[in-house]
Amino acid sequence: MTSAASASTRMTSYDAIMAQARAGELGPDPAALRIAVAFTTRQAVRHDGRGTGYRNEVLGLRLAEAVGSCAVEPGALPDGAVEDCVGADVARLLEHPLPPVRVAALDAYLMHVTPHVPDHGARPVPLPAGTSLEKSRARARAVAGLLDLPPGAAVLVVGVVNSLLEALRSRGLGYVPCDLKGGVTEWGETVLTDALAEAGRCDALLVSGMTLGNGTFEPLREHALRHGKQLVTFAQTGSAVLPRLLGHGVSAVCAEPYPFFWLDGGPGTLHLYRADGPGGTR
Repeated sequence: MTSAASASTRMTSYDAIMAQARAGELGPDPAALRIAVAFTTRQAVRHDGRGTGYRNEVLGLRLAEAVGSCAVEPGALPDGAVEDCVGADVARLLEHPLPPVRVAALDAYLMHVTPHVPDHGARPVPLPAGTSLEKSRARARAVAGLLDLPPGAAVLVVGVVNSLLEALRSRGLGYVPCDLKGGVTEWGETVLTDALAEAGRCDALLVSGMTLGNGTFEPLREHALRHGKQLVTFAQTGSAVLPRLLGHGVSAVCAEPYPFFWLDGGPGTLHLYRADGPGGTR
C-alpha cells in the first residue's frame, strides 16, 4: 500500500481523517488542488414490479481524475452551493460550512490520493449490464455478501434500499429498517427514524455512506466498535473515505464511486473491501 494509505493506521474516526487531510498529512497539500467541476445529480426511480420509489440527489466534485460524492435529501442543498465549490481549492472546501460539501471534498481528495485499486485493498467486482432493477439487485447481493452472519441474525439497515432488504431476506436474515425519512418498505414494514436507538437489538449494522453527510455515521461506528459488531457500509457517498475506517469499527465496505449503477444500463464495477482482506487492516 502507499504511504498515504498506510498512514490510516493512526486514524480512528471520520473527524481524525478530516483533520489529517486538512493538515496535508495524507498526500499533496489540499490548498494546491482545485475542484475543476462541481455538479449535482438528481434522480427519481420506481423499478418495474415495485410499488414504491425513491429520489436521490448527490453533490459531485471533480478533482483531476477523481469524483467525490455526497448524497443529500432532495432539495436540501442550497442554491449556489455548486457555484461555491467549482474552482475552489480543496483546503477551503474541507472547511466549508455545509457538511455535504466537506464530505464530497474529502472523498474527492482521498480518491485522488488512493484510488480504488487492489494495491489499496480493493477487490473489483463486475456489475453486469441490465435494467435498473437488475443492477440494483446485483449490487445488493454483493453488499449482503459482505456480512458474515448465520440465518436468523438481525441486521440494522440504515438507509433503506428495498433490493438490500430483499437480499437479506433471501439469506434468511432479519432486519430492522431505518431511515430519517421514515415511511414503509416494499413489504409494508415500518421504517424507523432513530437508528442508534435500534442498534442494541441487532447483531450487525448495514449502513449507507449517506450517514457521513447527515452526521449520523460516527455514533453507529462507535456502537459497532464498542460491542464488537460487524458494520458493513454501502458507499456511493464517501466511497474513498470509509475504507480508511476498516478495523476501526468498519468491517467491510462496498465502494461505488461515480457514476453509480442507476445512471447507466451498461456494465460497471463495485470495489469491495474487508478489514481482514489484503491491505485492509488499518
